[in-house]
Amino acid sequence: MPFTRRQLLRLTAAAAGAAAGFYTWRIEPHLLEFVHRALPIRSLPRDLNGRTLVQISDIHVGPRVDDDYLLDAFARVRALDPDIVAVTGDFVSHHDGMFEQMDRVYAHFPRGRIATVGILGNHDYGAGWSHPEIALRVAGIAESHGITILRNQILDVAGLQVAGMDDLWARRFDPSAAFARFDPSRAALALSHNPDTVDLPGWAGYTGWVLAGHTHGGQCKAPFLPPPLLPVRNRRYTRGEFALDGGRSMYISRGLGHLIRVRFNVRPEVTVFELSSSG
Repeated sequence: MPFTRRQLLRLTAAAAGAAAGFYTWRIEPHLLEFVHRALPIRSLPRDLNGRTLVQISDIHVGPRVDDDYLLDAFARVRALDPDIVAVTGDFVSHHDGMFEQMDRVYAHFPRGRIATVGILGNHDYGAGWSHPEIALRVAGIAESHGITILRNQILDVAGLQVAGMDDLWARRFDPSAAFARFDPSRAALALSHNPDTVDLPGWAGYTGWVLAGHTHGGQCKAPFLPPPLLPVRNRRYTRGEFALDGGRSMYISRGLGHLIRVRFNVRPEVTVFELSSSG
């Protein structure tokens, strides 16, 4: 018996839905995009002009993100031979065996020729973002593989002040401590996992870029609709570049990993910045 037009339409719709579901589950979560952007920084030292800084965010080593996918991403970053690598939080997702898995995966993490720095995200503090002892072990494993973890601290990287904030949801965000040794006349860059931190006080006259993550870009974005998964108070902070008050700018990475294995119209991202002097 031949199909009726209505039956054909239903079958076509069912097939399209199955294909879309397969794509959002199996394809796009691993469809990594390398985003290339300029990063102009005031008073940038001449030796850093034209250098590359790679931002990697929200890696989420754990049961929901395939190790092979992460290792391939790390290899692709390593092939770029970046000068600086910056991790903007969420090294892991909390789970049994997390420290052993983290140690195995981060043994292959790409390092910058000049520096490799990182900050912690909420998931690095374990369940309920309330376990500083877990964060201490996460930081220790990261540092054992060459990543300098900044916890409300500034690190001088070849004349560039890199201010790394601790996590907001873990109640460790303390910009006054991070900027205690800040020199506003010198080049600077800030790392802060949660974009909501830029709306809080304590930035001490900082006027540069803030690199953030946390949102995963919303993970799914239907045309003309806001993303349904957006863990921030300020709902405009989704992904990409934002102009802020006080002369600051922010860039939010869509992240490398995921919590729920689903992405649609929000590909995972590694951001490759070319440093330049803004005057």
